[in-house]
Amino acid sequence: MSAPLEPFDPRGTVLGDEVYARLGEAIIDGSLAAGERLRDHDLAHRLGVSRTPVREALQRLERVGLVEVAPNRYTRVSIPTQKSREDVREFLVLAASNAARYAIRRGTQEELTMAVELADAVVEASAADDYQGIVETSSRLFAHLMFTAGNTTVLTVMKEAQPAIRRYTSQWRPFFTDPTERTGKYRSVRDALADRDDARAEQGVRAVYGLD
Repeated sequence: MSAPLEPFDPRGTVLGDEVYARLGEAIIDGSLAAGERLRDHDLAHRLGVSRTPVREALQRLERVGLVEVAPNRYTRVSIPTQKSREDVREFLVLAASNAARYAIRRGTQEELTMAVELADAVVEASAADDYQGIVETSSRLFAHLMFTAGNTTVLTVMKEAQPAIRRYTSQWRPFFTDPTERTGKYRSVRDALADRDDARAEQGVRAVYGLD
């Protein structure tokens, strides 16, 4: 989204969702900086909407940790901490490892073949020590596994939390810095998917990110 805080035409969109997405994007790209005070009337003016969807969006962003509210004092962009980064990482690893287990149990042959192909791309990026490539390929793999696992509650939570997830993963670095060690762990996940071994796949995902 190139201009999250410019007026937009709300026709054909769900207004509250669009405002939520644009404010989240502005926090991710720094247009709204960490610690910056947020005033609903200013944001409404910049977006060309009423204050109601802005207030609703700020409440949603508070729930996912991107906004902090102190009643009668301030509403501001949250300031990332080491704990908040670790909390998001742990949440993502547990969600991804659980998705790997249930994707193997529930996925079609075609879906699981695609999972192995996506895992091959992660292994290749890791072997090349391409950090950005690892982020992009592993994101595609785990998104595919989550959709294949098909838990609608998990998918709903992940969709709502996307701004927070993207904020923290934009500066992500692999847990294991040695390319050989890291690639071996990714390859173990790939092989578990190929073997349709759900327990090994779940444990393998946790091992890649140091939660084993």
